[in-house]
Amino acid sequence: MRWFAALLAAMLLAAPATAQNSIAPTPAAPDYAEVSLADPVKEKQALALMDNIRCVVCQGQPVSGSNADLAGDMRRIIRERIGAGETPEQVRAWLVSKYGAWVSFKPPLEPRTAPLWLVPLLALAIGLWLLMRRLKWDRLKGAKS
Repeated sequence: MRWFAALLAAMLLAAPATAQNSIAPTPAAPDYAEVSLADPVKEKQALALMDNIRCVVCQGQPVSGSNADLAGDMRRIIRERIGAGETPEQVRAWLVSKYGAWVSFKPPLEPRTAPLWLVPLLALAIGLWLLMRRLKWDRLKGAKS
């Protein structure tokens, strides 16, 4: 019984040492969140797309300038997909399908994205109207004095 316990202890102690020697080290894949693509044309396409995709966490920043972990994941996805041969528009379409049209700084004009286009125009029109009323009021006030 003692020899069995000694054999079992020896096997348990030797297992980690043999496991480390039997696994060959694998080269690490490049982290495309921070590493550029090897092809400068594809890297330029990826950077242009990253500048036009909104960080879902930061909301006001493009993924190219955000330090959020999710933005890093999005940069990695963009570079991997463009590196694999997809066009920037295909990658944009995939990101829009995953995160919605809001993720793009250039959303397409369609019924569900119309507020993204119309609200700024409406705010500008209201601002101009208020400015014109104020100027007209000041002119009328100056004419009465």
